[in-house]
Amino acid sequence: MITLARSRWLAFELARPTTAQFVVFVVLNVGMTVLQLVMMPVLKAIFGATSLVGIDFQALPVGTAPDGAPFFVFDYAAGALPDGGGGLAYFLAVQLTLAIAQVINFFAQRTLTFKSNSDPWRAAAWYAVAYVVITFGAAALQSVYKAPIYELFITTWGWGATGEAAADVTTMLINAVISCLVFFPVFKIIFRREPESAPASEPASESPSPRSRDTQDAGTTATSSL
Repeated sequence: MITLARSRWLAFELARPTTAQFVVFVVLNVGMTVLQLVMMPVLKAIFGATSLVGIDFQALPVGTAPDGAPFFVFDYAAGALPDGGGGLAYFLAVQLTLAIAQVINFFAQRTLTFKSNSDPWRAAAWYAVAYVVITFGAAALQSVYKAPIYELFITTWGWGATGEAAADVTTMLINAVISCLVFFPVFKIIFRREPESAPASEPASESPSPRSRDTQDAGTTATSSL
């Protein structure tokens, strides 16, 4: 059964290479999302037990929110959620979780999904640039939806600690969906598979055929007899 499934997958991969890549890409992204869902509560608890919760991390103001307050790309006001923004502790937990997952994702996608044979250092450099740009975009979006989600789960629905965990999962899933939609076309460019040049074949040395050797031997014998 495994052999049959493998042969069918190979046939599908040959017939629809981009679709096959997207399937593998999504499967790996689901794995990375599960990893993030495991790491996020752990790192959040570790950083949340420190004084970093009380330190504001509000960076890159880009205009004004509807209530007149400054709008920050990275908006992690001091204080525990939902009253505060989680402070520097929440920022570090989110970014460290994403960074670990993306490092693993780089090698997995390059090797398993796109089977790239291009320069890994060049690919890593472009991957880092794409990661930074997408992280800034995702952070700006998170500044819009993070507070309402935590407010909904923790206060409006009154779920308390359970609501905070549910809000963590929801925000992480939103980040994962955004990454999945944006990263695939970027990876198609970064993780190219370059055509492999065939090794130059050495010219075969011409060796006399058995018949020609017999003719040469006969000629040599005749010459000796004379």
